[in-house]
Amino acid sequence: MVNSFKDLIVHQKAHKLAFEIHEISLKFPKEEIYSLTDQIRRSSRSISANIAEAWAKRKYEKVFVNKLTDSLGEEHETSDWLDYSLEFKYLTIEEYNHFVDGYKEVRRMLIAMINDPGKWCL
Repeated sequence: MVNSFKDLIVHQKAHKLAFEIHEISLKFPKEEIYSLTDQIRRSSRSISANIAEAWAKRKYEKVFVNKLTDSLGEEHETSDWLDYSLEFKYLTIEEYNHFVDGYKEVRRMLIAMINDPGKWCL
């Protein structure tokens, strides 16, 4: 039984990935602090934050789906920032693949929740 958004595997994975992005972005060049570094940290954190907000609003199915869709949008944005990070050589291919694989899993879970909100809503 899921009693809290913190019990959701998708939230746990998104939260863990956001933490890992923060840690790895500490090595990004200082000139990126207010651009790429800030953007990737914000978008990665927004994924799990929007899941938490969706959970709080699950009494209203359309609002729940809307917040999950916001989370999915943030996941796509984070994926784009990861592409830049690889292209600028701030990430190794191994680091990049780790994040891409993790976010593919998060994306699949979000889409499953969006497609079957009745399973999650009150």
